[in-house]
Amino acid sequence: MLESSGEVVGERVLAERVGWLVAVVRQVAAGVVAERWNRADLDLLKAGAGLDGRALPAKGWMAVRRLGWGADVPVGVYVSDRVRRCAEEEAARALRLALHRGAVLAAITASWPADPRRRTDAEWTALRAALEAEGVAGGVSAAVIRNRTRQLRAYLDERGLSLAGLTGRAGVVEVEGPPGVAAQVLLAAADRQLIILERIGASEARLRVQLPLCARPATRRDWAWHVLAVPLPAQVPADARLRTPTLRVMDGRVRVDLPFTTAVPYAPVGGHTVAVGFDWGVNTLLTGAVGRLHAADPQDGRMRDGRVEGDGRPLIYDATPISAKLHRLRGHREALAARRDHYAALQAGLTTRAASRNTAPQYAPHAARDTARYEQVAALHERADREHARVCARIRRLNNALSWSAARWAVDQAVALGASVIYLEDLTTLEARGHRKGNATLSGQVRGRVADAIRHLAAKTGLAVVTVPARGTSRYCPRCGTGTAPLRHTPAPDRLNERGWKWAHCTRCGLSRDRDQAAAERIVTRGLLAQTHTITDRATGARTIRTVMEGNLSRVRRPRKPTRAARRARRTGTDLHPRPQSRHDRTRQNRTRRDRAKTGPTGKQPTTKTFSQMPDRRPVPAPTLTVGQRPAGQAPQANSPTAVRTGLVRDPHHRTGFHKVKATPVLALAEYGSGRHHATPARKA
Repeated sequence: MLESSGEVVGERVLAERVGWLVAVVRQVAAGVVAERWNRADLDLLKAGAGLDGRALPAKGWMAVRRLGWGADVPVGVYVSDRVRRCAEEEAARALRLALHRGAVLAAITASWPADPRRRTDAEWTALRAALEAEGVAGGVSAAVIRNRTRQLRAYLDERGLSLAGLTGRAGVVEVEGPPGVAAQVLLAAADRQLIILERIGASEARLRVQLPLCARPATRRDWAWHVLAVPLPAQVPADARLRTPTLRVMDGRVRVDLPFTTAVPYAPVGGHTVAVGFDWGVNTLLTGAVGRLHAADPQDGRMRDGRVEGDGRPLIYDATPISAKLHRLRGHREALAARRDHYAALQAGLTTRAASRNTAPQYAPHAARDTARYEQVAALHERADREHARVCARIRRLNNALSWSAARWAVDQAVALGASVIYLEDLTTLEARGHRKGNATLSGQVRGRVADAIRHLAAKTGLAVVTVPARGTSRYCPRCGTGTAPLRHTPAPDRLNERGWKWAHCTRCGLSRDRDQAAAERIVTRGLLAQTHTITDRATGARTIRTVMEGNLSRVRRPRKPTRAARRARRTGTDLHPRPQSRHDRTRQNRTRRDRAKTGPTGKQPTTKTFSQMPDRRPVPAPTLTVGQRPAGQAPQANSPTAVRTGLVRDPHHRTGFHKVKATPVLALAEYGSGRHHATPARKA
């Protein structure tokens, strides 16, 4: 709505005016980046001091102005100083990101491996040390390192240089050109003279912003205040504090990226006793295991060394159907991209031939035919490009939904099990090898999103999320430790003599279980034993453990539930199995038992022996139906455990949001047994 006249502006007109603002900001920011894309200016920005010797501020637009890199407005265009701030903030972020890429390239150059395609453990250690020396140790994944290595190799091969000739000459400025500027407006750099944000209800906010009335505003009268009604989704709490948004235009609609902050409980760094560890599985997307650090001995008050207990309950999030769907979509996307590139090459060829024929009079009669062919190919190219964009958007939406579903499930499991920390594998030290497809490809694509979503959801419930080193978690046994004989990976538990990757078997203690579950147990053991070595990144707040402390995870079984006769004897104070006093009484008791075994207690039906031991995992009760016959299964009971969740989910039975995903139900964990505290090897298959 236009504030001055009260005129209601349509969605198409509003998107057009926001697009004009985005175009002006993008043009101004791109000019600053292109002008300062040289080694001298980047070194000046990296030094962190302005022309007057003062330290550069954290805000990008203020740092740019202190360096004297003010933005130049296009001739004939009028913009306010607040719009220039938004452009300078965008340019400063792009240049500071280039400094980060330059530091990664410098570390790779300083620790160049013998074979760039595969680094050894010693070369990875040298690279991590070089990254720490450059000040970018945190947040650099193996994928980033691999991509930057390929970029540097391509630069060397193109110019015929060696590593000796590269030293001191190749930086981010020489290896790549000026980065592109995003089509957005960072309103966080402005003040109330350009934007005013107010919350007018639990589900709506009002954004008051100045927008241009034409593509090239020449005077101040070409700008006007617009009032935008911003609906708030259900996940925004009523007490949340709204922050300054970012404006974008996507698919002809205005998008408002509206951040908000809420107060969350503090998650302690140490002192954890119950934890859940998750492995980025090869067989499944996520595989978890629960562990408890043994309490202090009541007699001497000391902690038992390396004593982590677990009950062997697997936590599995199997997204195989979604993985297959994403694999098919990726194949379709690649085919569309190849078709689009083919049509683009045909267009370029037709354009070149038309230009050459225009210079020769004898080819004039063929101009109409060439024009018709060009229009036909252009229509096919536009169609292929549109289908490619549609498939890409579908893949992004499915990846995003799957990431948040897996993160919600993981946090729900930790809350239900009473854990205070979640341990994950460190993504910066994790790199897939070989030619695996399916779930491994899916895991490599969404694992970063899942980790970020777990941190976000865990912060709301007061859970700490810590990453541990990933190397060696699937190599050694979680029961008997890092012995001389590593785990044998086999295809299945009944094919222990064959080589595979799905199943893990220990020839030393007899462990035989799923490979990912064994790795999850080692992850939770590493985290609990090395929690005193937790490091917190000041910039991002992410917590990680870089010290590897190995220990064994012992199996603890729950005590058997007492029978009805035992509970009656305990209540009445009588003997559970009274011993006969005479030979005649023993003979009569044995005869009675034989008779009951033949005819039953009433003489009409035989007696079957029953057991009242509770299973290790309580089954999920069958749902109650209002009409029709109840399906087979355990009937709902009042004493069933209450399922714990941290937010809304779509599927009340699987709690995943997908009807094809198989996941472990979110159930509370019973008390640990108080029996023998030593490792109990599983039975060999």
